[in-house]
Amino acid sequence: MTSTPRRHLWVGTAWLAVLAVLAASELLLERRAAAQGSGKVQAPVFEVDPFWPKPLPNNWLLGSTIGIWADEQDTIWIIHRSSATLDRNERGAELSPPVYECCVGAPPVLAFDARGNLVHHWGGPGQGYEWPDSNHGITVDEGGNVWIGGNGGPDGHVLKFTKTGSFLAQYGKKGARPGPPAPDGKTATWLADSNDPKNFGRPAKIFVESKSNEAYIADGYLNRRVAVIDARSGDIKRYWGAYGNKPDDSQLPPYQPSAPPDKQFRNPVHCVMISKDNLVYVCDRQNNRIQVFRPDGTFVTESIIAKNTRASGAVWDLAFSRDPQQRFVYVADGGNAKVYILERSTLQVLTSFGQGGRQPGQFFGVHSIATDSKGNLYTTETYEGKRVQKFVYKGLAQVTRTNQGPLWPAAK
Repeated sequence: MTSTPRRHLWVGTAWLAVLAVLAASELLLERRAAAQGSGKVQAPVFEVDPFWPKPLPNNWLLGSTIGIWADEQDTIWIIHRSSATLDRNERGAELSPPVYECCVGAPPVLAFDARGNLVHHWGGPGQGYEWPDSNHGITVDEGGNVWIGGNGGPDGHVLKFTKTGSFLAQYGKKGARPGPPAPDGKTATWLADSNDPKNFGRPAKIFVESKSNEAYIADGYLNRRVAVIDARSGDIKRYWGAYGNKPDDSQLPPYQPSAPPDKQFRNPVHCVMISKDNLVYVCDRQNNRIQVFRPDGTFVTESIIAKNTRASGAVWDLAFSRDPQQRFVYVADGGNAKVYILERSTLQVLTSFGQGGRQPGQFFGVHSIATDSKGNLYTTETYEGKRVQKFVYKGLAQVTRTNQGPLWPAAK
């Protein structure tokens, strides 16, 4: 029989062993929780729909597709450059005489319902207005008016139409600021003037704020400013450059990732969007940054995206998630062929998706981006991409990868 002192010693030793095991287990759990904690950030999850939209009628084909918008009824509007960016083989049916059965450039403005059916098609030159040399950007305001910009050589104006294509108004004038003749003596050059009180300089995108009835214009490919106009009269009410500075069109040196941030926007000032909490987000494309302002032009903050990107830059367009707080920002990066998902409160990149290519879920010049009321995301592609894609919202999930690659549908 074990003596009492020895029994006490054994019990004490066993208890110490239990405590050691518990302590080790607790430490393991703490370490595991800490490791998991770094991956607990959540972000929206998407899946490409390779069957949206449905095929176009009439042997129509898309050219460089450079604008998209989801309206209040979740109709998806796009604008593209039609026959202007189709080669001879692509538009064989519209040549005189036709050389092939296919194809014909579709009308510049197309709209699709949620199922991908074509519901509107119109656009091009007409009576009473000057169609842009190179249309760019499309916006539908809450009143159902369709706004269009342009980044062709002389484009210094924006246009407004009904949803069925009836002309409503033109603000600014095409060819308003011609410069001296080009060396060939034929092609006109055009002068920037980011302080012009009446005309624009190749405006890229428009956002209409319904409460104030003001239109914010990313102006643009020639000028370097955000211009705010009265949405009825078209009168320019105010404008500003980067950091809220007075715009300056002086030539900037080539972009250098290691250099201090430029005090002015670079061309193009490519997008402008306004959040529900009344902040103005601007795409300074070739400076690889988003700048945020109050509606009066007061600078709030900025975020650099893909800092080492040169050439055409990384910040091409942006859209907000459709939750009440607009918690996330989606940024289209046509140079790096991906879409970033940012936390809007911090403008920090959480993850991204996409890669270069022509298959569904890949990108070639992803140019514009929009979200519908269900949270689905839509993109357009310029250059030789020439298409629109739909990414179906699948909810929130933990962020596990910096880049998710192509979001191909999961196996059934």
